[in-house]
Amino acid sequence: MLKGKTALITGGASGIGLATAKLMHANGAHVVIAGRDASKLEAARKEIGEGVFAIEVDVLSRDSLMAMASRVKEAFGGLDVFFANAGVAFVTPLSTTTEQAYDTLMDTNVKSVFFSLQAVEPILRDGASVILNTAWLNQVGVPGRAALSASKAAVRSFARTFSSELLPRGIRVNAVSPGLIETPILRGVGQSEHPGQTAAQFNDYLADAAKLIPIGRLGHPDEIAAAVLFLASEGSRYMLGSELVVDGGFAEL
Repeated sequence: MLKGKTALITGGASGIGLATAKLMHANGAHVVIAGRDASKLEAARKEIGEGVFAIEVDVLSRDSLMAMASRVKEAFGGLDVFFANAGVAFVTPLSTTTEQAYDTLMDTNVKSVFFSLQAVEPILRDGASVILNTAWLNQVGVPGRAALSASKAAVRSFARTFSSELLPRGIRVNAVSPGLIETPILRGVGQSEHPGQTAAQFNDYLADAAKLIPIGRLGHPDEIAAAVLFLASEGSRYMLGSELVVDGGFAEL
C-alpha cells in the first residue's frame, strides 16, 4: 500500500506512533520514527524491523525539528507521509492548573505540530499526505480537560487551514481523532483529577469509562494505526482537511 514511500512519525517509539510505524513498515514504507528518548527509540526500531530509521528530536525546539527534517532529506531525499503524532495528555482543572502545566500542554500539542510541519514542508514531495493526531475531546465538553480539549481543537483546525495552504502542491492534510485508547499516555501521570488515586482505583475509573463507550471497550493502538494508514494511502485521495473519528462511537452517539 505504501511501497517505496517514506513516512515520518513523531512520537513513534510507543503507543499509537509505534503501532502505526509497524503497520506502515509492513505495508512497504521506509519508516522514520522520531522521539525524545533515545533508548525507547532504539528498542522500537528493533521491534519494528529491518531498515527503520530513528531520530532523537525535541519537538519543543524548532532547531531540533529542522535538524530532524535535514536528516530525513539526507537519508531519503524527501518525504511522502508525515504523521504528527507527538503529544501529551493530562487533566487541567480550571481551579488548580498552573501556568507551567498549561504552557507544557499547549506547546507540546499545538506549537510543536505547527513547527514540525513547518520543518518538513520543504521536503514533502508534491502529492504527499500529512496526518495530524487530534482527539475525540475536540467535539465534547469534559470537565477538567479544557486546555487539552482546546489543544486538540486547534489541531483539528490545522487540518483545514494547512490543507488550504498546501493544496497548490497537491499535499493532503487530514486528521485522525482517537477516542480512549489503551496506550502508555492513557495511564500516564496526571490523567486523573484525583492525584491520590491508587493504580487499582484508576483501573476502576477506566473500566467505568469503557462502559460509556457505545462499543463497550477502550480502543487499541493498531485500530488507530489502520486509520492513519488509510489516510496516508491513495485510498483516501479524495479526502482533504477532514477528520476520521475512531472512538468506538464515544463522541458520535
